[in-house]
Amino acid sequence: MLYRLATRMDPARFQSRVVSLIKPGPMGEKLLNAGIPVDSLGMRRGTPSPAGLFRLVRLLRDWQPDLVQTWLYHADLAGLAAAKLAFPFGGGPKVVWNIRCSYMALDKYRRLTGVTLRLCAALSRFPDAVLSNSHEARRFHAELGYRPKRFEVIPNGFDTDRFKPDPAARQAVREELDIPPHAPVIGHVARFDPMKDHRTFTESAALTSSQVPEAVFLLIGRGVDYDNLDMARWLSVSGIDPGNIRLLGERTDVARLMTTMDVHVSSSLGESFPNVVGETMACGVPNVVTNVGDSALLVGDTGLVVAPGDAPALGDAMANLAQQSGKNAENTHIGPRKRITSTFSLAEVVTKFEKLYQQLHIVSL
Repeated sequence: MLYRLATRMDPARFQSRVVSLIKPGPMGEKLLNAGIPVDSLGMRRGTPSPAGLFRLVRLLRDWQPDLVQTWLYHADLAGLAAAKLAFPFGGGPKVVWNIRCSYMALDKYRRLTGVTLRLCAALSRFPDAVLSNSHEARRFHAELGYRPKRFEVIPNGFDTDRFKPDPAARQAVREELDIPPHAPVIGHVARFDPMKDHRTFTESAALTSSQVPEAVFLLIGRGVDYDNLDMARWLSVSGIDPGNIRLLGERTDVARLMTTMDVHVSSSLGESFPNVVGETMACGVPNVVTNVGDSALLVGDTGLVVAPGDAPALGDAMANLAQQSGKNAENTHIGPRKRITSTFSLAEVVTKFEKLYQQLHIVSL
């Protein structure tokens, strides 16, 4: 969503620069290729860095930005601190925080993450605005103690020109991955992270496989590959035919890979407004989602919703939707894309960001 926003805002009124806390990955390269300057603070993941913070202070003093828009808890904290340190006597940039999740099981993360979240709650009255991409995220953070001056909800928007059905790509991907032409493909796109709950997904996939033996499971995301020992162990005990599993890891051609899916699954324990659900829907793929964040709101009546962590329910829903897709493919796949194009267009979401920035007097009108 950051990439979409930075590349879609009116360049005559808004100029963006991106700072990555750690070494930029593939998204940093995409931003650079789109003409967006990208800098790095050189921090190490999970390790506080005063030196990195003061690099950001120097960057802000050099650039003199009108707005610091931060993304996720660690950046929220760093951005607020750097803005105050760079301009201690006032006159500095407006600071807008951005929340992208609606639930955090802190026992599954490092202690530092919990400390950061509690600090953000305590300091939430200092940013000029706090944004979330779902109503559930706003509610959850208010319960945690967030008390911002202004709390706005702007959902994610989706690029329906990039994410769209593509029969030629669907066939090509199946040939590349050695997937039979008529085998139902059940996809799961998510980095390997406790909140994405890959373990429940593998348990559910085993149940689905017993009902739909020809189903192929396509898993994509950072850390979801054949070197992942946890995934290897879970899949080994699941009983799923190894020939029906594809672990692709992190990919840059996700939009193309989505076109070959018949069903996409979000098994998360916590989400806010999941991009991959909307992106697969834009490709005409129905979704099974867990009832977290605004996932149910996003899929509407085009998919199925189950409780998080409920492997039997998730497995049955996956099988149900895979069977529906095979029997009535045209009707099953038209609804998801229509819902995205009519309700969650990227142009409308970008306009909401621009209006917020204008209201904060970021640009001269």
